[in-house]
Amino acid sequence: QVQLIESGGGLVQAGGSLRLSCAASNRTFSMYGMGWFRQAPGKEREFVAAIVWTTGTTYHANSVKGRFTMSRDNAKNTVYLQMSSLKPEDTAVYYCGSWRGNSVHMTSSYEYWGQGTQVTVSS
Repeated sequence: QVQLIESGGGLVQAGGSLRLSCAASNRTFSMYGMGWFRQAPGKEREFVAAIVWTTGTTYHANSVKGRFTMSRDNAKNTVYLQMSSLKPEDTAVYYCGSWRGNSVHMTSSYEYWGQGTQVTVSS
């Protein structure tokens, strides 16, 4: 069993920045990488970004490219999501998940999930 603990959410004004962290209790063979998703009220969970543990290769949704950057610290089993130029439409609960390595945009490709951290961007 793997536990994922997110932190770093909060309230920020539009144009501001936040950094989210997700620490994994351990890494298993099935954990090809990690991903961030977000879910706004009344909407489906949507892909934000993902990273491969070994190579550091990243994937970002078009809606966040140029504003969000995902990174990882292998020694700490931790991934980060640096969010800049935040917009009110970025308001959501952000979840990290352990990625098995297949379709990066699909929630079914992720095995373990954290509890989520709220990000609220005021206008």
